[in-house]
Amino acid sequence: MASSHSSSPVPQGSSRDVFFKKEVDPTKHIRPVQSLPDVCPKEPTVTDQHRWTIYHSKVNLPAALNDPRLAKRESDFFTKTWGLDFVDTEVIPSFYLPQISKEHFTVYQQEISQKEKTHERCKNICPPKDNFDRTLLHTHDKSRTDLEQVPKIFMKPDFALDDSLTFNSVLPWSHFNTAGGKGNRDAASSKLLQEKLSHYLDIVEVNIAHQISLRSEAFFHAMTSQHELQDYLKKTSQAVKMLRDKIAQIDKVMCEGSLHILRLALTRNNCVKVYNKLKLMATVHQTQPTVQVLLSTSEFVGALDLIATTQEVLQQELQGIHSFRHLGSQLCELEKLIDKMMIAEFSTYSHSDLNRPLDDDCQILEEERLVSLVFGLLKQRKLNFLEIYSEEMIITAKNIIKQCVINKVSQIEEIDTDVIVKLADQMRMLNFPQWFDLLKDIFSKFTIFLQRVKATLNIIHSVVLSVLDKNRRTRELEEISQQKNAAKDNSLDTEVAYLIHEGLFISDAFNESELTPIAIDTTSQRNASPNSEPCSSDSVSEPECTTDSSSSKEQTSSSATPGGVDMMGNEDMKLTDLELEKLANNIQELLYSASDICHDRAVKFLMSRAKDGFLEKLNSTEFITLSRLMETFILDTEHICGRKSMSLLGALQSQANKFVNRFHEERKTKLSLLLDNERWKQADVPAEFQDLVDSISDGKIALPEKKSGVTEERKPAEVLIVEGQQYAVVGTVLLLIRIILEYCQCVDNIPSVTTDMLTRLSDLLKYFNSRSCQLVLGAGALQVVGLKTITTKNLALSSRCLQLIVHYIPVIRAHFEARLQPKQYSMLRHFDHITKDYHDHIAEISAKLVAIMDSLFDKLLSKYEVKAPVPSACFRNICKQMAKMHEAIFDLLPEEQTQMLFLRINASYKLHLKKQLSHLNVINDGGPQNGLVTADVAFYTGNLQALKGLKDLDLNMSEIWEQKSGPRSEGSQIQSCSLILLQVGCQFGHHDLQ
Repeated sequence: MASSHSSSPVPQGSSRDVFFKKEVDPTKHIRPVQSLPDVCPKEPTVTDQHRWTIYHSKVNLPAALNDPRLAKRESDFFTKTWGLDFVDTEVIPSFYLPQISKEHFTVYQQEISQKEKTHERCKNICPPKDNFDRTLLHTHDKSRTDLEQVPKIFMKPDFALDDSLTFNSVLPWSHFNTAGGKGNRDAASSKLLQEKLSHYLDIVEVNIAHQISLRSEAFFHAMTSQHELQDYLKKTSQAVKMLRDKIAQIDKVMCEGSLHILRLALTRNNCVKVYNKLKLMATVHQTQPTVQVLLSTSEFVGALDLIATTQEVLQQELQGIHSFRHLGSQLCELEKLIDKMMIAEFSTYSHSDLNRPLDDDCQILEEERLVSLVFGLLKQRKLNFLEIYSEEMIITAKNIIKQCVINKVSQIEEIDTDVIVKLADQMRMLNFPQWFDLLKDIFSKFTIFLQRVKATLNIIHSVVLSVLDKNRRTRELEEISQQKNAAKDNSLDTEVAYLIHEGLFISDAFNESELTPIAIDTTSQRNASPNSEPCSSDSVSEPECTTDSSSSKEQTSSSATPGGVDMMGNEDMKLTDLELEKLANNIQELLYSASDICHDRAVKFLMSRAKDGFLEKLNSTEFITLSRLMETFILDTEHICGRKSMSLLGALQSQANKFVNRFHEERKTKLSLLLDNERWKQADVPAEFQDLVDSISDGKIALPEKKSGVTEERKPAEVLIVEGQQYAVVGTVLLLIRIILEYCQCVDNIPSVTTDMLTRLSDLLKYFNSRSCQLVLGAGALQVVGLKTITTKNLALSSRCLQLIVHYIPVIRAHFEARLQPKQYSMLRHFDHITKDYHDHIAEISAKLVAIMDSLFDKLLSKYEVKAPVPSACFRNICKQMAKMHEAIFDLLPEEQTQMLFLRINASYKLHLKKQLSHLNVINDGGPQNGLVTADVAFYTGNLQALKGLKDLDLNMSEIWEQKSGPRSEGSQIQSCSLILLQVGCQFGHHDLQ
């Protein structure tokens, strides 16, 4: 088996073609050309000690089960791998194999039965030749019988007399015991034992002699053929000697010269390798001084590249050199030192870049230095440099605010820095304009600071992306190269010579001789780089002088970076694409963090100023100015960093909420004071309020700007004209409209408080509605203001004021709707509820006016009697009160509302009159009583229609009569004539009443 799996390094062939090349099958894999062994052999590695050999192979199941190296066969060979059920599992009969029975052989037996009979007949006729001697068989049986007499213990393979048990069984001590007077008997038994053993010996010797006699013929035949064998060997030796002589002649004539040439070529190649190795050692020897020179000029990338190249050469081409045994560890320590130097240098650069004067126009400080540092840090996988930059940003942001406060405080003479030591206390001494200028200066410095941070991080980001792009392009080139090499290997059809001389392949010698000039050219090109000096044959001072090796033959050109530095990749230290992409994302997050830092510091600055309630005491104009400045800064930082920071926005929202609360409380308190002092009399409308209303009509909901210069003073108007309608209002409503516009303007100035302002304005409108209801309808003004009574004029004026507010609610709703998000539209339902409440309030006032007249009708008509004179005193009083009602409300309410109100009053009048007539049992029968009632009603109707604006009022007085039919009197015609006269008289009577 071993011979079948091993192969000789030299292929066997016939004697005729031993010196010719062997035909190689092109489909088989071409054996790679082996290189000459290195001058300095490599040190054995751990993997070589456990290399697989043929002794590890088990090619089949018998080989695994009969392994002679195992002390005993493993009983659990199958069960430990395939489970306990492997041995006990019964084999299920195959469904594809039929069950064989005796009937299957019936046909075969019938076919051979005749042949079997013929065979038996032939055996009887011609018995077989048996040359075996029956006597030998008899002798063999006899010898076996004799051997059976010998005890089995002598036949055991482990028979040894030094074993006490074996010795006692062969020679029992009982035969040698002479004590007790039994000596004669024991001597006889001992003699008998001796004879027995002698007999056993004779039997064995006889059998051995017999076996030798049986093989004597073969022994003598071997002795006879020994002479023939010696003659054959002599002839063979002569033939071998002749063959060797011929081979020696052929070797001297045809091979010795060629082999000498090859030997010289190998010697020359070895000399060139030794020379290159010595030159490489001289180059490596200059690594440390060169690294020191590079570090003195802060060329960290060049120093790291030199260290990486030297370590690669030490591991591959100079491995095992005793003089360089400590150089690797020294370079590692030097590399760690460079890491610390780079981190310290980056920290210094960050401090210098962020703390230079902010009025400097230069965005980036020493760009090439930054690029070199970033490349070095990336090469060493020191990715925590972003944390250093982040810490430096925090410190710089604190220093910016501190320096701005110091500069501002130093300009204010009123602040005594000797008395007020703390900087925060000095800052709180500033008034709003001074503090606002300080905040504006801080925001401008922060903007410049963020622009610088963004420029620096953009450079770092571009370096990371360039490294990522280079890695991808290098990987693509490697893939293309591998594909080309695979195609080249598939198409390669090279014949390899296997002639071996001194352990080296001849083809390798030729390949080395061809590659040597290429290596020398490559070395000369490396030595001739712009940054290197010429290399002499004895010593090399520049570390870039290297020789070719298996790892350094393939080189890829490095791409140019923004700073002009080339990034040389190391397979062990190279960053993966995922790490580079994550680093690029971290750089972007660091820019966001810079914005958050500035916002956080600004928030702390605001909070330190707001400790004494300074921000809450700002008026609307000051707070709006502050809010706009903060919103501008938030937008600027968002434009620079690409993301909106929420801390300053949250602080602004918090202060805005406090401002809204104070804003609302102030105006609610002001409205409450106005209502408590309102006497509910019609007020004159100043021209500025009319202009305010006119501006709203033009679609501009904002307070009009104060006109500079002297303007004509316009007289106030009696009513407020809104879109052609006249509104008689009280002074509180005029101020309420102005307050509403202040709410709307605040929403325009501070959009973030839109929802809060909507809620507060809804609360304000509800408060006005409920409070006015308490004062007028609830007669609260009698105690609060000291009114004697709540007149119909007060009620009508209150209704008209409410109608004015209702008129502007849709305008206010549209204003807020345009500034709300679609998901916040549900808050607009507050205006619908307010509108409903106001309409209900207006309806209650109208009902109150009707109720006043209703009680008057009930009081007067309950005493009505159908008798002369006509018109009666009752109806005269009713007409007089109706005229007073009309006089009180006509100038306050529109004509349509006046008509509707008097229609309701007339309905109440008819109801009471009908009730009284029914009580008096007066029916529409054309009788005298009917005539008197008709005359009074005609008097009432004429007076009512004679009032201004009620001429076309449809009174429908026929409803006062019960729906009963009765015979009309004969004087119906006289009654109709008297009605005409009464109507004419009523006209004069009306003028008398007025």
